[in-house]
Amino acid sequence: MTYYAHSNNRAGIKHPLATHLLGVSKLARKFAEPFGLSDEAGLAGLLHDLGKYGDRFQARLEGKDHGLDHWSMGAWLALQKDYQAIAVALAIQGHHVGLQYLNKSGLANLSPAKLAQNHPQQLSLSETDLATLKSRLIADGVKPVKPEKTVCGAEIRPGFDLMIDIRLLFSALVDADFLDTEAHFQSGLDGKHYRPDGQELRAGDALKILLTHIDDLSRHSKADPKVAKVRQRLRDDCLNAAGHSPGLFTLTAPTGSGKTLAMLAFALAHAAKYELRRVILVIPYLSIIEQTAVIYRNLFEPYFGSGYVLEHHSLAGLGKEECRSDAEGEFGASDERRRRQLAENWDAPIIVTTSVQMLESLFSNRPSACRKLHRLPQSVILFDEVQTLPAPLAVPTLATLTHLAHAHKTSIVFATATQPAFEHLHAYVQEHAPPGWQPRKVVPAPERLFTPMRRVKRIWDDSNQPIVWSELAERVREKQQVLCIVNLKRHARELWEEFDDPNTFHLSTNLCPAHRQVLLADIRERLAMDKPVRLIATQCVEAGVDLDFPSVFRAYGPLEAIIQAEGRCNREGRLPGLGELRIFMPEDENYPPGGYRQAAQITKMLLQRLGPEGMKLDDPDFITAYYRELYDIGKPEASKKTEELLQYVREGSFPDVARTYRLIEQDAINVIVPYQGEMALFEELLRMAEETELTGEFIRKARPLAVSLFRPESGSPVWDSLLEVQSLKKGRRERQEEWYIAAKPEHYHPQLGFMPPESLNLWIA
Repeated sequence: MTYYAHSNNRAGIKHPLATHLLGVSKLARKFAEPFGLSDEAGLAGLLHDLGKYGDRFQARLEGKDHGLDHWSMGAWLALQKDYQAIAVALAIQGHHVGLQYLNKSGLANLSPAKLAQNHPQQLSLSETDLATLKSRLIADGVKPVKPEKTVCGAEIRPGFDLMIDIRLLFSALVDADFLDTEAHFQSGLDGKHYRPDGQELRAGDALKILLTHIDDLSRHSKADPKVAKVRQRLRDDCLNAAGHSPGLFTLTAPTGSGKTLAMLAFALAHAAKYELRRVILVIPYLSIIEQTAVIYRNLFEPYFGSGYVLEHHSLAGLGKEECRSDAEGEFGASDERRRRQLAENWDAPIIVTTSVQMLESLFSNRPSACRKLHRLPQSVILFDEVQTLPAPLAVPTLATLTHLAHAHKTSIVFATATQPAFEHLHAYVQEHAPPGWQPRKVVPAPERLFTPMRRVKRIWDDSNQPIVWSELAERVREKQQVLCIVNLKRHARELWEEFDDPNTFHLSTNLCPAHRQVLLADIRERLAMDKPVRLIATQCVEAGVDLDFPSVFRAYGPLEAIIQAEGRCNREGRLPGLGELRIFMPEDENYPPGGYRQAAQITKMLLQRLGPEGMKLDDPDFITAYYRELYDIGKPEASKKTEELLQYVREGSFPDVARTYRLIEQDAINVIVPYQGEMALFEELLRMAEETELTGEFIRKARPLAVSLFRPESGSPVWDSLLEVQSLKKGRRERQEEWYIAAKPEHYHPQLGFMPPESLNLWIA
């Protein structure tokens, strides 16, 4: 009898089970080579669908049975004395329902007797006799062998290190399974994978292209010679540091010093020397990702072609992964099938992604989120604007990254103008990752870069004397060219409404990316031509947005936010004198949720203690002292979030770790908005939403018009104005709860962006 893994593809061909198992095993072995777990990954590939040798599963392919578990018996076999591969068992168990529990009771629950009595997904085993399945596997020419090296020993000791290694193994299996299954359904078993292999980095060639580009920028720059010299010094420091062996690094450089390109030069030179596989740039803000990805693509794709740079924002708006089975023998429920088709596997030389995507994936237990993780070992990972890492998550994050760096030849770079004092947490990190947090400095003497970059005079208003919006508007009006940054979207709107002239603009994430791009281009042109321009913005303008105003107003906030705001003032040093930064207290002292308020209070406390002359914002040692004070008060090593994560790690609970590790607590939705500048694209997306299912192509097309907002409450009137982008399966409409279309054009304001009725949650920054 021929056993099959999947039903007919488009060519009318079924997928032989042995072909699938051997194909997945071969790919998984290849994916696991960089972190030394090829044997276990290969075994996982051979056993992951063992239950498909059951008669009931073969009947399911004919539509004669349903509700089957075809994976747990493979996990149970991996635990037997012939293989003794605990990590393999977890990976197999998790490739449909997510990684579960690394403890004796969790593994014991894989026994056929317990599953038959009480299956967690209310499924039936496709075959309850392990010997029958194993004999059919071997008779089909599939001969699993006990791995020489395993992640887990006989004694299970869960920790951040062990859990990330299991996720890497899990990732190799999941990606191999997804690819081999796609190859069947999409290409008719013609031997080609649906997703062709990505390009190689070719780091040496890329570095030459980059350095030529930087030299060209320097020749045509109108920046002050002192600024140009700092940029040259930073680039030299980065190239010199690239010779250090892989590991942990910090890169501290002032705003406006060319950090984005300089750290890429470090990464490429470092990768060329140590034969690292890819460069991953991790950025906290979508606004920076958009512009950075464009810069990188324009730089490299003329030489290497498309696909060299991958821009990955999120899980493509696929929502929360549930514990779904693929009882139908293919991908299972339509949302799970769509998720697998759209999930990114980061098979590209340069990745530009978000902090949320990167860090939450490191702690995830879900197949689609973990799929890309096996690409991380032997890479250079650049964390830009790292000061945005929430302090309560610092110790778990640093411990995991330390293990990744030291165990898997991966270089981690923390880059920012305001370097957090994470070395302060070294002893706490060391409890979970023996090397601890002791990064090397890419810039050995950062103070040499900061001193020549003093381009701004700071004016600190009395924090006990708030200023009303109308008075602030009058002060802003006195300036020909000025940027005013506030803490909340609501504040930006209220202040903008105090103006009534065509030279005053508003910028926040209520504007879709296409709108922001047009607005920023207009503002840069006005600045260059010395035309009047006043910009009222939220903090989305602070990090990585290349604007250069002679005068900046900044509401009191965290020290790092004030420093970033200063980086938008006299950025190129072109003014005959100093630029002006005024820090003011708004009439409504409210802040975004999280640690933002506490950091703002520390800033005010330092000002009261030291006075304006003691606020040395261009001194790295002062910034370090600020963070130490913040950590002494906030105690991130003892935060509730850290304690919860440590407890779940000790229990080996992958689901609880994944649920608890969240950079952003609130769920979000994506709304496609009717921005007047791109109405043709909006109409096209409307047609696509009506005619086809949610696809990767749709999401890529929609990104320029997509605004993210916290999910409104169920009774909110905002829902009345949204059309759900529905998915299709076999002619049937099915719900997805991530992508929507703004139905009413009047809800997209030409200056303020998306403004649905009475949706107060929108104005939370």
